[in-house]
Order: sequence, then C-alpha cells, then structure tokens
Amino acid sequence: MTEFRRVSPHFAVAGQIELADISRAAAEGYRTLVNNRPDGEAPGQPRAAEVKAAAHAAGLDFRSIAFVGPPPPGAVAETAELLDEAKGPVLAYCRSGKRSILAWALAEALRGGLKPDEIIALAAKAGYELEGARGALETLAPKT
Repeated sequence: MTEFRRVSPHFAVAGQIELADISRAAAEGYRTLVNNRPDGEAPGQPRAAEVKAAAHAAGLDFRSIAFVGPPPPGAVAETAELLDEAKGPVLAYCRSGKRSILAWALAEALRGGLKPDEIIALAAKAGYELEGARGALETLAPKT
C-alpha cells in the first residue's frame, strides 16, 4: 500500500501508486489523480492508460502531467490550472513524490495563494525538503 502524504487540505503526494491504491484514494476523498511520471520509466510500473481507466472506474478525474527532472514551465502552468479547476482534493504521484511536490510548490507560487515560506513549511511537514527551490518560488510568486 502506497503512502499518501497530505500537504494541504486540498493536495497530497505519493510515490508510485499501484492500481489497488486508486479505490482507497477515492474512499479517502480525493477527487483528482495526477500522474507526474512518464510511462516506461521503470519496469513493472503501471501505464498511465491503466491508471486512468482505474481512476475513472473509481469516480476520479485523471490528469497526466508527466515529466522527467525539474518541472518544466508548461508542467507548472498545467498544475496551477489543475489546482484552480479541481473539484476536490488532488493526489499527485511520481516515483518518490519529489517531482509531484515540486510541481505543486511551483504552481502554488505561480498562483500566489501561498507565500514561499508557507509552501516550504507545508512541504517539510509532509516530509519533503524544498529549501533549495526557494529562489524559484520567490521568482514565481507575485510581487506585492
């Protein structure tokens, strides 16, 4: 069973989920599942199409925003848009959760709802150290 790490009331991250985790995610109240991992990155990893079918069968929306390495600007913008449109809590996954938490952090900075210090603190509470991303967060955050 994959651990879901709650970052905020509206967002959580996980390492690679298994198909059996999807019904549990729906039961725990998540409404959207986000894949931040490209297909074929590791042997035995469920393909996005399989996860999408299982997500839809469980009543979840599914979005694939797959990337390798730091999130590119398009993935950050798409994540910000998804966070604005989500009809309930979002669960994002990748191999370890690190890509997903970074995409969320940069998207939150871009959206301007949280200050960089707040983003870093929420990530730390969920077990992810994002101090190294402070410069990017501050660059994306709206200037007041």
